Parts: sequence; C-alpha cells; structure tokens
Amino acid sequence: MKIAIVGLGRMGGNIARRLMDAGHDCVVYDQDEAARAAVAADGGQAVDTLDALVAALEPPRHVWLMLPAGDVTQDTIDTLSAMLSAGDAIIDGGNANFKDDVRRAEQLAEQDIDYLDIGVSGGVWGRERGYCLMIGGPTAVVERLDPIFYTLAPQIGDIDRTPGRDGLDPRAEQGYIHCGPAGSGHFVKMVHNGIEYGLMAAYAEGFNLLKGRASQDLPDNERFDLNLADIAEVWRRGSVISSWLLDLSSIALARDAELSDFTGEVADSGEGRWTVDAAVEQAVPVNVLASALFSRFRSRVDDDYGDKLLSAMRREFGGHVESHDD
Repeated sequence: MKIAIVGLGRMGGNIARRLMDAGHDCVVYDQDEAARAAVAADGGQAVDTLDALVAALEPPRHVWLMLPAGDVTQDTIDTLSAMLSAGDAIIDGGNANFKDDVRRAEQLAEQDIDYLDIGVSGGVWGRERGYCLMIGGPTAVVERLDPIFYTLAPQIGDIDRTPGRDGLDPRAEQGYIHCGPAGSGHFVKMVHNGIEYGLMAAYAEGFNLLKGRASQDLPDNERFDLNLADIAEVWRRGSVISSWLLDLSSIALARDAELSDFTGEVADSGEGRWTVDAAVEQAVPVNVLASALFSRFRSRVDDDYGDKLLSAMRREFGGHVESHDD
C-alpha cells in the first residue's frame, strides 16, 4: 500500500521505515533536507514540496502527519486541503488536542476529505517493537487503511492472550483499535499519557525514597546504601509493578545510577494538561494524574533525584532532551 508521511522526526521517520520494512511504499516529506535524505536512503520516495508529495500519490490519497501540535499542524492541513480531492484522507498522528480534531474533521468534511486522528505510543523503540495505535475517524477509511495499521502495530507477539475476549474486537490484541469518530483517538491517547504521568511519578517517588535512605539525618543502623540499579532490575523479574517504564528505568540506572546527565527539570508536552482540563470539564476526579502534572511544574524550581529519573525515563522511551526554557 502507498502512503505519504509528513514529518520525519523521532517517530515519523521510523513509522515510514517500519512500513517500508514490510513492503509498503512511502512518499516522505520534511522541511529538513537531511531528514528526507535519511529516509530516502532506506527506500522512501523523498520529495521536497507538499505539491510533489500529493502528485506522487494516486486517489484515494492518504497523507499521514507526524508534526508537533499547534500552528504547524494546522497550517499543513490547510495547505494540503487545497491540494487534495474528495475521497482523500489526512491523518494526524501527532499529539493533538482532541477538540482540534473535531473541528478539523468538520472543516475537511465540507470538501469531502476524510480526517483521522491517531494516538501513537511507542516512542523511539517503535520501529522494532511496533506502535500502539488509538484511531479516531470514519469507519470506511479506517478499514481501508487496515494493512497500514496492522503493519505498524506490535501484533500479538509473546504477550499472553487475555481470557474472556471472545467476541471482542480482535484488533485490540494486535495493538490497535478504532476508538470511534474524529477526536476519539487523540482523546484516548491523551488519557493514556495522563496515566503515563502518574505511573512515572510513582516510580520517581519510590526511587527517590530509596535513594534518600542513605541520608545522614537517620540513625546509623537505619541508613541503607541501596543499589538502585539492582532494585530496578529485580523488580522487573516477576514483580507486580513490572512494566516497560520500569524496564527503561533499569536501563538508565544501569548506565549511571546517579543520573548525572540530568538536571531533573521535567517537561510536559501538553497531554497531561489536557487530561486535567478534560477531568475538570467532566467533573471527574483525577487526583493522581493532576498531582503528577503539578509535580512536573514543581521540578522546574526545586528538582530532586526522583525528577532526574523522570527525565531519564522520558529520554529512554521518547528521546526527549531536557529543556531548560520551560
């Protein structure tokens, strides 16, 4: 199947590569010539304008955007909508606000252009591990693009099947689902990322407590100089708190248990705020998720070891570099 990918950063480039590894054809564009050249070297058909990208596709055209949320995504959608035709589709795989998706879908529907919003989880490991996909948009287009989604998803792999799923959507255990109409995919991904904030905060607080047990403020016989890399590793092996985030923490701690490369100033990329906003709108309590978001704000003025671990986890799964300009 042939699809266009716009935005070849940490995730967009590897999405194209995973598709090409499986025999799909990708037309790719990025403002950065080096990013285009890198994907072209792996088999992509690189173009240097959006006009050329649209011209390289045959109807019905499918253009997948992997761009930062905000003006650049909206501007690109506006530009593409003037080039595409009825029956074509624009897919936003970035981290957009679901309310923007609802508005964009309504605007594009006036031109009979379909719009899909896809929450994508997998970070810099996605080419190898696959991407968990949460899809919003019209059923007919989702079904047409099923070969793309199936290829990108992790598929069943070696994860045990969940008992009692007979009669439920088989795509879920492949690693992708059709959540509902436009906006629903990014809404589900937004809540996913809010939960991620909470899980990361729990690990960070726990390891901060372990680290602090060596404090000189405690009685000598109650101070423990604990090996945090070993603790993270043993918890990965059969513990009820094992997870991929713990796996990534173990990698970071094995590399440097002091996490000396990190300041502990933890950024937030929008989804945590949107999750709390949605909770207020719906009058739903999200005590843990809100606290995790506010902890990130606090880290920018008063960081500790736990905040360094948060930053380390973000770099391991998403390639996020600490920003000191927040």
